[in-house]
Amino acid sequence: MSTLDVVLGTLAPCLGRKSKPGKHYRTSPGSCPSMLLTLSCPRVTRAAWTFPGWPTPGPAMFGTESSLSMFLNTLTPKFYVALTGTSSLISGLILIFEWWYFRKYGTSFIEQVSVSHLRPLLGGVDNSSPTNSNTSNGDADSNRQSVSECKVWRNPLNLFRGAEYNRYTWVTGREPLTYYDMNLSAQDHQTFFTCDSDHLRPADAIMQKAWRERNPQARISAAHEALELEDCATAYILLAEEEATTIVEAEKLFKQAVKAGEGCYRRSQQLQHHGAQYEAQHRRDTNVLVYIKRRLAMCSRKLGRTREAVKMMRDLMKEFPLLSMFNIHENLLESLLELQNYADVQAVLAKYDDISLPKSATICYTAALLKARAVSDKFSPEAASRRGLSTAEMNAVEAIHRAVEFNPHVPKYLLEMKSLILPPEHILKRGDSEAIAYAFFHLQHWKRVEGALNLLHCTWEGTFRMIPYPLEKGHLFYPYPICTETADRELLPTVFHEVSVYPKKELPFFILFTAGLCSFTAMLALLTHQFPELMGVFAKAILHKVAIHLVALMSWTDSDNHRPAFIKTG
Repeated sequence: MSTLDVVLGTLAPCLGRKSKPGKHYRTSPGSCPSMLLTLSCPRVTRAAWTFPGWPTPGPAMFGTESSLSMFLNTLTPKFYVALTGTSSLISGLILIFEWWYFRKYGTSFIEQVSVSHLRPLLGGVDNSSPTNSNTSNGDADSNRQSVSECKVWRNPLNLFRGAEYNRYTWVTGREPLTYYDMNLSAQDHQTFFTCDSDHLRPADAIMQKAWRERNPQARISAAHEALELEDCATAYILLAEEEATTIVEAEKLFKQAVKAGEGCYRRSQQLQHHGAQYEAQHRRDTNVLVYIKRRLAMCSRKLGRTREAVKMMRDLMKEFPLLSMFNIHENLLESLLELQNYADVQAVLAKYDDISLPKSATICYTAALLKARAVSDKFSPEAASRRGLSTAEMNAVEAIHRAVEFNPHVPKYLLEMKSLILPPEHILKRGDSEAIAYAFFHLQHWKRVEGALNLLHCTWEGTFRMIPYPLEKGHLFYPYPICTETADRELLPTVFHEVSVYPKKELPFFILFTAGLCSFTAMLALLTHQFPELMGVFAKAILHKVAIHLVALMSWTDSDNHRPAFIKTG
């Protein structure tokens, strides 16, 4: 008995009739699932399991299969080499673009396009819908704090454009300041150095236009034009900041600005209560005078007259105690550290390191440096692991953890794990820009304290075990704001500086996917080139299987009644 007879004999009870070759058989209701057998002698040529309502494979379907088979048989191995090579090339180009976009913007381009454009088309949920507007008071407070922490601040230790930033450009050919940073400075100058009554004084009217000018040479020319009319304090400021090529030249111009600024300040002080216009003018003159004196103190500090700079800063803080927007205390802390006057540093910290006042990297890391100074010269990680930490060492470690939680980017610069660049004119608190500005001026103070950097090196990474989810919950501070990376990329020259990102981002899925696809297709191209006949047979078999399923699927979707009868409801 042949195998065909055995099969037919087995299926005969289910078919409910005697099987005959070359005919279609269906089961009766209640028997086994319906089957369609197309038999021909001496062997079964076509067999397909079907359900009621499914299309029966007819001549059209098998004609399509024959055409596909003929087409696949005409393909040569060179075609498969070209196909896999082209696929590898395209996926490689996509991988390179995705990697570049991720390094520059911190996100995947494909993912961003999918979320921004495709998700709304597919019925994605809008985050701004009214259903999400009911948040708790705690969440609202956290959001407000996050917004305030993402505010961009004026760098209290910013360098001079003409004497420092421009000299860097002349030597290296690189621009240390971004357009966004300089635009913020222009806005600051218009806020601090102009008012609505500037049109009453011709020199101030010229300077009001000069601060809005984008071209540096046009600003300098306008300042000289204003000085031809009268002694204008803001004109001296602009020339000292942008035209002076040395700190000595800048100091001379600021001394001239002080004389002009003090005269305007005394006159406006007498008239400040005569109306809103005079009050605004006095406020402007106050800002101008404070700015000039602070920059004069910074010139003294840069020229080595540190004690003179400290005296000028103390007098300025006593004369204008409410002008905290310039953060003069941070200039004072840096100068006192240069003098190694740690007792006065502690006194300043006691006043400004208060829970009600905004923190900064200078405040937190200076406090950590003072506590580390008490134990760092004798600290040994091996000895500490054997006997445990003393009270003073524990306080120092806690202070370091507090500082690292506030700004986790600073230790890499202090430990020289990342190269420093010139600090920007504006910083983002808790961001990479603030870390650069702090380390640029304070690295020397950490090096001066024996063992301080060693203690920092041994303990700073332990902070992250205390805050496993820094974007969701902090330990001593609010959760780390997620906006820092975007703002730092605008403030820092990303052309030659790699922005520090915290917490470290994992590679997006699409980069990993394109990398795998590129590797797989490149391997296929190599194998096809080395073994063309074998890979050609393999490819034909796979394509033939895929083609058969596609044809069956197309026939199934084109049928009028394609759902099986036994799963229909009603």
